[in-house]
Amino acid sequence: MQEITQLLKAAQDGDRGAADQVVARLYADLQRLARSNLRRAGDLTLLDTQALVHEAWMRLDAASGAAFPDRRHFLAYAARAMRSVVIDLVRARQAERRGGGVQALTLNTAIADLTPQDETQVLRVHEALDELAQLEPRLAQVVEMRYFGGLLEHEIAQALGVTERTVQRDWQKAKLFLAMSLSE
Repeated sequence: MQEITQLLKAAQDGDRGAADQVVARLYADLQRLARSNLRRAGDLTLLDTQALVHEAWMRLDAASGAAFPDRRHFLAYAARAMRSVVIDLVRARQAERRGGGVQALTLNTAIADLTPQDETQVLRVHEALDELAQLEPRLAQVVEMRYFGGLLEHEIAQALGVTERTVQRDWQKAKLFLAMSLSE
C-alpha cells in the first residue's frame, strides 16, 4: 500500500509513468467498482466493465490538480468518476427521448439494495444526492463511498478521518434524507 501512495504522489507531481502504474496496480479494484456501478445501472447503459474503467480513467487523467493522498482517496474519486460517466450516459439517452415513459418511483430506506429500474430513477437518485451534498457534504461523501464505491464503514471512516460510529450515523441520516427526497 505504501508503494501505491508513493506512486500517487509521483503522479501528482507530473510523472506520467507513475500514473499509469497506479492504474495498472489498482485495475482489479477499478473493475470491481465498475461492476458495482454497472449492476446498479442495470440495462441503462451499453458500457461494459472495461469501457467504464477506461472512461473513468480518462476523466481522472483529465482532472488536473486532483490530489490523492492514498489508495482509498483514489478509489473514492474513481467511484465518483464512474458515477458521473453513468449519469452522463443516462442523461444523453433521455435527451434523445425527451423524457418519455416516466414512471413513478418508490424508494424505501434500503437504498444500498436498490437497483435502479429506469433512467429517470437513476437521475432522481443523482439529483437527490447532489441536493444532499449542498446541505451536508460529508453525508453525500459517505453515500458515494459506500453505495457507489463499495467501501466498507472502516475504510470510509479512515478516508474521512472520523469514527466508524460517525459513518454509521451519517449513513442512517443520508438514507432518510434520500428516501424523503425521492418520495416527493
